[in-house]
Amino acid sequence: MTEPLLEVKGLKKYFPIYKGLFRKEIGVIKAVDGIDFNIPQGHVLGMVGESGCGKSTAARTAIRLIEPTAGSISFMGKSLTAMSRKELKSVRKDIQMVFQDPYASLNPRKTIRENIGEALIFHQLVSSYEEQGERVAEVLHKIGLSPDVMNRYPHEFSGGQQQRICIGRAISLNPKLIICDEAVSSLDVSIQAQILNLLHELKETLNLSYLFISHDLAVIRHLADQVAVLYYGKIVEYRPTEELFQNPQNEYTRTLLAAIPKMKRKK
Repeated sequence: MTEPLLEVKGLKKYFPIYKGLFRKEIGVIKAVDGIDFNIPQGHVLGMVGESGCGKSTAARTAIRLIEPTAGSISFMGKSLTAMSRKELKSVRKDIQMVFQDPYASLNPRKTIRENIGEALIFHQLVSSYEEQGERVAEVLHKIGLSPDVMNRYPHEFSGGQQQRICIGRAISLNPKLIICDEAVSSLDVSIQAQILNLLHELKETLNLSYLFISHDLAVIRHLADQVAVLYYGKIVEYRPTEELFQNPQNEYTRTLLAAIPKMKRKK
C-alpha cells in the first residue's frame, strides 16, 4: 500500500480559558480532540460538520498553521511536527490553502499579477519579471481567465472570479495538497457548481489532493472520495463517500443528511 500524502494521528488542539486579573487558567476548549485521518495522493477527503465543530482548526493544525497540542503529522513521509520553522518553509509551497472569503484573501492594493506572482518570487520558482508574467498567464489560462486581466485589481472582479484567482494563486506553486476551507460557501449556487467543476478538473490534470472543508454534505458528495464527519472536535464517522450517503452509521451523520434540501417536482 502506498504511503499517504498527509497522515494525521491523535491530533489535538486545546485552547486555554483564562479568568481574573492574573489570567489564571481555569480550563480548556477542546477544539480538536484526538482525530486520525489520511489523504492519499490524488484523493479528496471531505471534512464536514456544523459551524464550530472544529473543521477549520483541524485543517490548520494539521499543516501547522496552528501549533498542535498533541499528535503526529506526516507529510510526504516526513514528520511535520518535528520540523523547525526553517524546514517548514521548504514544504509550504507543497501545501496551499483556499479560504472562504476570496476578496479578504487577496491584497486589494496589488494587481492580479502581483497577488499570484509574489509567491513565485518568494519561493524562487522564477528568475525574472518576464518569467513571472509567463507563469501567471499560464495560471490564469488554467483557471478560465484571460491573461489580459493580470494588471487589474481584485475589486474589479466578481466573487466567483476572485475565488478562481485564489485557486490560481494556490496552484501556481505546483502544490501536492490544497486545503479548501469553505471555499464555495460564500458563492451563489450556480457559481458554486462552476468552482467545484474547476477544482475537479485541476485535480485530474495536476494530480492534486484536497482536504475539502464544508458544512454542506451535498457539496462534499460532488467532490470527495472519503468523508470525515466532525462533532465537537471528534470524528464520529469516517467512510467512503457513497457508503456514508447510502448507509450512515452515526445519528449525527443522519441528522446532517436529513438537512440537505430536497427538490420537489410540481404536479
